[in-house]
Order: sequence, then structure tokens, then C-alpha cells
Amino acid sequence: MKQTLLNERYPLFVLRLDRNETRFHSVDEICGYFRDCIQAHRCGHFIAIFDHYAHTCALPEGDVDSEIRAAKNVLFCFGLSLPSPEILGLRPRSIGVAELERQFVISFMEAPMPVANAAMEDWALGLRRNELASEQA
Repeated sequence: MKQTLLNERYPLFVLRLDRNETRFHSVDEICGYFRDCIQAHRCGHFIAIFDHYAHTCALPEGDVDSEIRAAKNVLFCFGLSLPSPEILGLRPRSIGVAELERQFVISFMEAPMPVANAAMEDWALGLRRNELASEQA
């Protein structure tokens, strides 16, 4: 998993998985996996899955990179606290799942809560085939 800045200002975690590195075969399967992870977390609350690809393709001015075959966002919230009304601007969380010809790309913005980042990173790394994950640990 790589941590980077997108457009020099957005802290982003990105995991690129070749198809042979995961047991999942589609964006929908991966979104289902994340939904299960969220629902199993004591503070997680699943909200929705947004089909970003379909939405963008349906717009007259919609523009999608030709390498992208499917793209969805899994929306959820950890919601451990509401220390100020402004924190709502940082919520809910989203994990992006994109399908390319030979790989899947998983991405999410860094959360202001370390517990959320650790959970999202663990979930993303859990997409690797078990035998690959244990080799790389």
C-alpha cells in the first residue's frame, strides 16, 4: 500500500492489485468484501455503494479514463465522536474501487482518526490472496 499526495494536497492511500494477487474477480465482489468489513467493525456503519462509473458515463460531459472498466465508492462512517460541527466536513469515509484490464486499484483519503486509517489499510491489504499476504508480512 502506498501513501501519496494526489494533486499535491490530498493525502491518499493507494493499493494496486494485479488480478492474480486477489481472490476477487470484480468491483462488486470487492465492494461486498468492504461492506462486510465495515459491518463487522464495532464503530463502522455502512451507508451505500455509489456507482461512480455509471454516473459519470451517463453525464453528457462525463469523461472516464479509457483504462477504467468499473469504478465504485463504498461509503461508510466510523463516527466515534463529534468533537465539533466542522468535523462533519470530513465525513463520511469512502473507499474507491476501480477495475482496470489487469488490476484493481483501491484508494481512500487519509482520515483524521488513526483508528480509521488502520482499519481501512487492514481491510485493503486483506484483499490479497492469503498465501501472498502471509509471504509479505
